[in-house]
Amino acid sequence: MAKKQASTISLLRTLMGGLACFAAFVLGLFFTFARFGGSRRGQTGLLFNPATQSSKLIAVWKEIEPLPLLVSSPSLMFAGYLASGIGWAFLYRSIRSAWPPGIVARGTRLALLIWSFGAFFELQGPVNLFHEAAMATVAVIEGVSRAHGQSVGSGDGKE
Repeated sequence: MAKKQASTISLLRTLMGGLACFAAFVLGLFFTFARFGGSRRGQTGLLFNPATQSSKLIAVWKEIEPLPLLVSSPSLMFAGYLASGIGWAFLYRSIRSAWPPGIVARGTRLALLIWSFGAFFELQGPVNLFHEAAMATVAVIEGVSRAHGQSVGSGDGKE
């Protein structure tokens, strides 16, 4: 009986962790996009200011139909975020024994894992969809390449 109760508690803790992840993510979205970002039509803010943001991104977010699901069907997206939060909690639960002990060490590893997925999807959004590479990244790659005596471009060494 005690063994079953322990697994139920662990499952409950995992579900609560997933719900906490969902709540933190939705609050982060609210403050980032709705409160300070200016994501609603007719609004400008930190993220949707034409002076500092790509006109392509503003058009995709506010003008071009169909609008992003977060704008047109937020409840559908929130259901997806809830499923993702619970999924992350179960993923973390399944690999926690392979990670070092301690909340800082585990939290750092989890943050790096989550950040790596975010970095990948940043590549898919601005670079893949909008054809706008991050110029700082391009400059760093070119600088490193030139420092090693290689040329970036057609390969003829004349760039």
